[in-house]
Amino acid sequence: MNERIVALDVGDRRIGIAVSDPLGVTAQPIETYTRIGYGPDTRHIAELARRYETNRILCGLPRNMDGTQGFQVEKVREFAAKLEELGLAVEYYDERMTTMLAENALLEANMRREDRKKKVDMVAAVVILQSYLDACAAMADDGEDEEEDDDGILEMEDEDGNPIRFYLSASIRYAGEDYVLLTCAEATQDIEQDESFIMRCTTDGEGNACYQSLEDEALIAAVYEAYLAQSEEA
Repeated sequence: MNERIVALDVGDRRIGIAVSDPLGVTAQPIETYTRIGYGPDTRHIAELARRYETNRILCGLPRNMDGTQGFQVEKVREFAAKLEELGLAVEYYDERMTTMLAENALLEANMRREDRKKKVDMVAAVVILQSYLDACAAMADDGEDEEEDDDGILEMEDEDGNPIRFYLSASIRYAGEDYVLLTCAEATQDIEQDESFIMRCTTDGEGNACYQSLEDEALIAAVYEAYLAQSEEA
């Protein structure tokens, strides 16, 4: 049996909390916790971890759409450091667009605005955790089915020609075009381990297959939403 994971969507006022099932397949909501202060907040998370017999914590990192890290990321890392002081093992996962997707899901459920405010952080935590679990499952499948491709890892170069290794986490079909969700396999000078990117599948001038970075934030959000819908149907 795998160890459960408690996922957090950490905000200034509230923390959305979710937990994985024992097999690490699905994410389940726990609660939206209203923050009091570092001490009570971290003790509450530690107590939840003990209740679910785990010390694994997954914190969503609210990066900007271009992948850069702002002030809110530092706040999340500060909170995570307090959790680590309590003996919890903290991992991070890119949470770009999760709050928007959670809000959309609650809108589709015809939930009143006041009720949405109470639940959106918790649903965002579920989205973060489910995305993480799906990415881990995809990487495991790649390792089993594509041994000839170095366990599903592909290598790309940055602007300076330095190699960067990525996991192909998912292939996505959207609006008649193919995209991929790539997850960085190891930290580099500019990219953190497990940082994710959506890229368009295309060809270069010589007709060779390649991936193209996306600059349109609305397109990135739409493709990511298509990925989540695809995951639910799988």
